[in-house]
Amino acid sequence: MIRLEKRPEPSRFWTAVTPLIAVALTMVVGGMLFAWQGADPVEAIRTIFWDPIFNPQFAAFTRPQLLVKAGPLILIAIGLSIGFRAGIWNIGAEGQYIMGAICGAGAGLAFYPSESVLIFPLMIVAGALGGWAWAMIPAVLKTRFGTNEILVSLMLVYVAENILASVSSGLLRNPEGMGFPGSRNFKQWDATHNAELISGTGMHWGVVFAFIAVIAAYVLMARHIQGFHIRLTGEAPRAARFAGVNPTRIVILCLGISGALAGLAGLFEVTGPAGQISIDFNSGYGFTAIIVAFLGRLHPVGILLAGLLMALTYIGGELAQLMLGVPGASIQLFQGMLLFFLLATDVFTNYRLRFAAREVS
Repeated sequence: MIRLEKRPEPSRFWTAVTPLIAVALTMVVGGMLFAWQGADPVEAIRTIFWDPIFNPQFAAFTRPQLLVKAGPLILIAIGLSIGFRAGIWNIGAEGQYIMGAICGAGAGLAFYPSESVLIFPLMIVAGALGGWAWAMIPAVLKTRFGTNEILVSLMLVYVAENILASVSSGLLRNPEGMGFPGSRNFKQWDATHNAELISGTGMHWGVVFAFIAVIAAYVLMARHIQGFHIRLTGEAPRAARFAGVNPTRIVILCLGISGALAGLAGLFEVTGPAGQISIDFNSGYGFTAIIVAFLGRLHPVGILLAGLLMALTYIGGELAQLMLGVPGASIQLFQGMLLFFLLATDVFTNYRLRFAAREVS
C-alpha cells in the first residue's frame, strides 16, 4: 500500500528540484504530444529550447525577442508573487495589464502631436495608476465586504476586455485610421515610442523596470519589516494578527503593488512591441505570469529565470509553428503543462511516500 505522509517541515531539497523536474516532465510529455501530431518530438523540443538562442539561422532575430517577451512576464509575476506570499490570490492581472495600457495610452494621446519629453513619464505614471485602480476594486470589496478576490479579480478581466474593445473602436480610435479600430501607432510618435535602448538587444524601458522590480522585491521581502509582515500573514495568519499586523493594510498593499506592476507592463507593451491599443491587444501575459510566479518559487531571482524560460517557450513555440507546422494550441498546452507538473510534483515538498504492507483481515 502506498500512502502520503506529511513531513514535519517542507523539504528544501524538493523545493529546489521540483521546478527542474516539472520542466523535464513537460519536455517528455510535450514531445509525446508533438509526436502524436506528426512532428519529430526531438526536433520540436530542440526548436523550442535550443534554436532561438544557439541556432545562427534564427538567433540574430530571436535573441532580442527573449527580453521583449520576458519583460512583461517578470514585471507582472513579481507583483503577483508578493500577494501570493501573503495568501492574497490576484488572478486578474490580465485585466490590470489591459487597464494600465488603456490609461497610459489615453494620457499620451491627450497631448498628440506634442513631442514633449514629459509625455512618456506621464504615461508611465498613468499606466501604473490604471493597473493600481483596477486592482483596488477587489481589494476594497475584500476588505469591506469579505468577497473572494480570486473571483472578483478574474471577472474584472472580462470587464477590462470589453472596455478595451470599446475604446479601440471609440474613444481612443485613430481619427486618421480610415474607420478601422485601434489607436494611433506609438511607434510613429517619438515622444511616446518605447524603443530599444541598446540596438539589437531587445532592451527597452519595460525590461529595465522588470529588473528594478526584481531587485526591489528582493529587498522588500528579505530586508524590510513590511516584507516580514507579508510573509507572516501568508504563513501564519493568526500569529500575524497577534503580532499587530493589519490585514486590511496587507491586502491593499499587495493588490496595489501587483496591479501597478501589471499596469506598467501593459503601458510598456502598448508603447513598444504592440505599438497601439487594439481589440486584440491583450496576449495572455497576465495569466502566463501566474505560471512564471510559481515556477520561480515566488522568489524574485527565481521569477527572473522562470520569466526568461517562459519567454523562450513563446519564441520557440512560434518558431515551431513556422518551421514544423505545430498548432498554436499545442504550444499553449505545452506551456500549461509546466504549471500542471509543478503543482503535481510540489506534493513531495510537504509529503513523502510511504510503502506499507496491506493489512489482511
